[in-house]
Amino acid sequence: MIRVLIADDHAIVREGLKQIVSEIPDMVVVDEAIDGDEALRKARADTWDVLVLDLAMPGRSGIDILGHLKSEGLQRPVLVLSMHAEEMYAVRVLKAGASGYLTKDSTPYELVKAIRKVLSGGKYVSASLAETLVQRLDATSERPLHEALSQREFQVLCMMASGQTITGIADELSLSVKTVSTYRARILEKLNLSSNAEAIRYAVDHQLVD
Repeated sequence: MIRVLIADDHAIVREGLKQIVSEIPDMVVVDEAIDGDEALRKARADTWDVLVLDLAMPGRSGIDILGHLKSEGLQRPVLVLSMHAEEMYAVRVLKAGASGYLTKDSTPYELVKAIRKVLSGGKYVSASLAETLVQRLDATSERPLHEALSQREFQVLCMMASGQTITGIADELSLSVKTVSTYRARILEKLNLSSNAEAIRYAVDHQLVD
């Protein structure tokens, strides 16, 4: 029996996922988490085989959770589920330690297929994203500037663009205000920007935030 842990802050999404899994004879949802902190705590328990993880949750983000699990040596697969288009986040979450990336408008069949794929040790992205990545390798145009950001810099950029203050970001990430300010300075430098307002506009224009 494949044991699935679901982490998503929307009850309707969790119920939908549980319904899909319940219809598969060899799969069962063993637990669920409603925010990032609960997801990290439950992910540390040896009670599941595949974690279906929302990218954006209260508390800790999916990227932050992946970073913790990776640093703690967790070997079990994590399938990230997000409303964001694959080309915006998939490569980044795979680099952060996820085994697959799926958008929330995917079919139930694709979800089950993705769970089986990552459980077998493979990586899962949709066929359309795979084609896009191949095209990128062949393209001569420059990549978006934000792809040069580190995982933490990218996370801080998204939090800034969501309206959080430097102090609020520092509290949520358990960092000092000085450290977050340093990340902010690096972000502005790498993106060739000069203010928070420009950073927010950049994130919106590139669909990095809702």
